[in-house]
Amino acid sequence: MRILVVEDEPVLRGQLNEALAAAGYAVDSADNGVDAHFLGDSEPFDAVVLDLGLPRLDGLSVLRRWRAAGRTMPVLILTARDGWHERVAGIDAGADDYLGKPFHVEELLARVRALIRRAGGHASAELTCGPLVLDTRSGRASVDGRPLALTSHEYKVLAYLLHHAGNVVSRSELTEHIYAQDFDRDSNTVEVFIARLRKKLPPGLIETVRGLGYRLAAPR
Repeated sequence: MRILVVEDEPVLRGQLNEALAAAGYAVDSADNGVDAHFLGDSEPFDAVVLDLGLPRLDGLSVLRRWRAAGRTMPVLILTARDGWHERVAGIDAGADDYLGKPFHVEELLARVRALIRRAGGHASAELTCGPLVLDTRSGRASVDGRPLALTSHEYKVLAYLLHHAGNVVSRSELTEHIYAQDFDRDSNTVEVFIARLRKKLPPGLIETVRGLGYRLAAPR
């Protein structure tokens, strides 16, 4: 899953990038509203952490422009502004959640997980497909209760497929959502990760839909 962090304070931005990457996300970041608007308008993010007090273009304006252009990714507003009217303005502009500074990183991670789950229609923190279970809180996967040992990229591919279980996901879509923008992307490596996952999962759990991509579906 791919996250955009928009924060102009360098230390906090670095801390957020590090925490989200450690939680298994591919992370892009911006330190001003103009760059943030461009990234959010041109790249497919699964969620955005957006500060309101940004240089060049404020966060509310960025959010309004995204929504006006039909960009529907969930957005968590992050701001030091305490007034209730700021929260109302953010929600009315199209935000999905709000977190005031200072905050605990664990709470931000929990809110991001919840936003991504809700966007995919999932109510529980545990994603399941047949015998496969992924606990999004701990980042641990298991099959029939037995833990799976996964590399970071295998986890990212499996997490994305589970969030979209039952749907066909193309190779290019997987590539866009497991790598940050500055990563040297190679869509052919997705096939390698899929092959590795198939060796660790029950037969038939990951289907190949010829000419379209892959689908995670519980065996009948």
